[in-house]
Amino acid sequence: MKAIILAAGYATRLYPLTLDKPKALLPIGGKPIIDYIVEQMNTIDELDEIYVVTNSRFAAQFTAWAEKLDNPIPVTVLDDGTTDDANKRGAIGDISFVIDEMKIDDELMVIAGDNFFTYSLKEYVAFFHQKQRDCVCVKAWEDESALSQFGIALLDEAGKVLSIEEKPAQPKSNTVVFAAYLYRRETVPLFAEYLAAGNKPDAPGNFPAWLYQRKEVYAYTFAEECYDIGTPESYREVCEMFAK
Repeated sequence: MKAIILAAGYATRLYPLTLDKPKALLPIGGKPIIDYIVEQMNTIDELDEIYVVTNSRFAAQFTAWAEKLDNPIPVTVLDDGTTDDANKRGAIGDISFVIDEMKIDDELMVIAGDNFFTYSLKEYVAFFHQKQRDCVCVKAWEDESALSQFGIALLDEAGKVLSIEEKPAQPKSNTVVFAAYLYRRETVPLFAEYLAAGNKPDAPGNFPAWLYQRKEVYAYTFAEECYDIGTPESYREVCEMFAK
C-alpha cells in the first residue's frame, strides 16, 4: 500500500496564518498537523511509502520537515509545480500527478493534509481489507445546519454507498464524508480516466462521488473526532481543545 498526503493547497481562508506557512505544518498541541497523520500511517503494517504532494511555494518547507523525520516508513515530498490558486492542479489533479510520477501500481491511501483526526487508521484499513472494496470514511454529523458544507453520503444497511454529493443544497442524510480514502489497486488507473473525461479536478470527494456509480464503494463509520481546519476560528478552536 502507498499513501498520498494532499498538501498543495494555498489555504487562503486561513490568511494571514498561511501566507508563509502551509496549513499542514501549522502546529496543534506542539507539533504540525501532518505529524499526527504520519503517526497514524505508521500503524499500517502493509504501508511502505508515504508521498506528500505540495506546491512550489511550500516545497522547501515540507522538504525541511521531512529531513528531520526519523520515520519507519519513507516519506517523499513532491512539488507539483504550481505557484498559486490560479494555476493549481486541484486535489484530484495532484493525486493523478503523484500516481504518474511515482508509477503507483498498488493499493492507495489518500488523506488531506489539513485533517486532524482521532480515529484509528489501522481499524479503517482492516475494514477496507474485510470489504475488498474502495472505501470512504464517514461520521454522523449532529449539526444539520452545517451539512451543506460537506460531502454527504447515503448508505444502505451494510455500509455500501448509494450516493455521494459534494456540498449539496438539500442533503439526503447527516453522514459526512471526510477526506481519507482507500482505493484498491485496480481503481488507481481510474484517476486518469476521471480527469480525461473533463471532470472537476479540485475537491478529492468528487472522485468517489463519480466512482460509486461505476463500482461498489463502502463507508467506514467512526465515532471519534475529525476536524477539517478551514478558518482561523476553526484552527483556534481545535488548538484550544487539544492543547497540551
